[in-house]
Amino acid sequence: MRLSRFTAYASSLLLAAAAALTGAGAAHADSGSQGAAPAYVALGDSYSSGVGAGSYDSGSGSCKRSTRAFPALWAAAHSPASFSFTACSGARTDDVLNSQLGPLNSGTGLVSLSVGGNDAGFADVMTTCVLQSESTCVSRINEAKAYVDSTLPGKLDRVYSAIKGKAPSARVVVLGYPRFYKLGGSCLAGLTERERTAVNSGADHLNAALAKRAADHGFAFGDVTSTFTGHEICSGAPWLHSVNWANIGESYHPTAAGQSGGYLPVFSRSAS
Repeated sequence: MRLSRFTAYASSLLLAAAAALTGAGAAHADSGSQGAAPAYVALGDSYSSGVGAGSYDSGSGSCKRSTRAFPALWAAAHSPASFSFTACSGARTDDVLNSQLGPLNSGTGLVSLSVGGNDAGFADVMTTCVLQSESTCVSRINEAKAYVDSTLPGKLDRVYSAIKGKAPSARVVVLGYPRFYKLGGSCLAGLTERERTAVNSGADHLNAALAKRAADHGFAFGDVTSTFTGHEICSGAPWLHSVNWANIGESYHPTAAGQSGGYLPVFSRSAS
């Protein structure tokens, strides 16, 4: 029963994951207006590019950079000396290293970054949890946690060191990921409560690793868990897409309200 109910759903998630990774390599820099704020470079994955927020820059192609993403909102409000937006949907740590660091230089004063979720296999985790049994879901999440413990720190170190080498004077803010589910919430179908708990635990585990590596490199960590509390999937006012059948690639990403209400305040505090 579980398999037949969710086969189409899981297949759509797999297609969305493939589409996101296809766009991971492309990156473009956009310059903003002159102003007193420091030169700002926004790096990272879909949580920084703004997938799910709509209003995408057509020139960004499959990277799906949104004018409603927190980097663009911050730049519009602060008029940095320059604004380079190279975050890209589907990006992993190697994509940031290979395709996104071009705008960084000794004059860069501020950098934001969200990366690590795709390295840890987020898309496969969610597909496994939807398509297979509860025990298999929990096992796959534990496998992702083991990757976060054993392999991800070295990948993050390489990215963070490269940023520091190219922009030694910049304030660097590493952004984390929200918990996806409100437990005991309003959802009547989908994952079990045990699976939702395990998914949230995976997000917490990833955030802890990101915070530790950021601190070890002298970077700030922006924890968005508290700003998204009360706005998770299964809450009364979610700031995260559940399954978006009109645009499956936006599933499990922040809405425009999630970018402006969840990410922007945290980044603004951390950037100062």
